[in-house]
Amino acid sequence: MTAENAVMPKVLGLYETHLTVADLKTSVDFYRDVVGLEPAASFEERKVAFLWVDDRKTGMLGLWETGTGPLKMRLHIAFRMTIDGVLEAPAILKAKGVEPLGFGGEPATEPVVFGWMPALSIYFKDPDGHSIEFIGILDDAPDRSFGIRPFSEWRERA
Repeated sequence: MTAENAVMPKVLGLYETHLTVADLKTSVDFYRDVVGLEPAASFEERKVAFLWVDDRKTGMLGLWETGTGPLKMRLHIAFRMTIDGVLEAPAILKAKGVEPLGFGGEPATEPVVFGWMPALSIYFKDPDGHSIEFIGILDDAPDRSFGIRPFSEWRERA
C-alpha cells in the first residue's frame, strides 16, 4: 500500500491544548486551586507552565504568559468529568469565588444539558476571561428537540 492510499490511524483523543495568559502565576494558581489540575513543569525563562489533565498519559494544559498588551484572545476549553463531578461543580466553584455560568454566559446554579448529545455542562471564566467548561456525557438517548436547557428540566421530561 502506498502512503497516499494509507488510512490514518484513529485519533484516540486530544492530549494537550494551550492558552495564553496575562499573568502566569495567577493562572497556574487558578488551574491548580480552582480547576484541580496538577502542575507538571514550568519554565520561567520561556514564561510557560504545564499542568496535567487526569494523568500523564491522558492530557496536558500549557499556559503561556503573553504580557500586558491591549489585545486579548478569549478561547474555550472543555474538561471531561463524571456526571456527579459536573453536578457538584457549581457549588464548589461558587465556594472558591468563581461564578458558575450557563451556556449563554448567564449566572447558573445548575448545569445545562445539550439534548442532541446529550451532555451535561457548566461554564466559568478563568482570570483571563477564557471560557472553561466541565462536561459529562449522559447515558440517556439524545433528544435534539430539548435544545440547551437546565438539567432539572432534562430530568423532568416525560
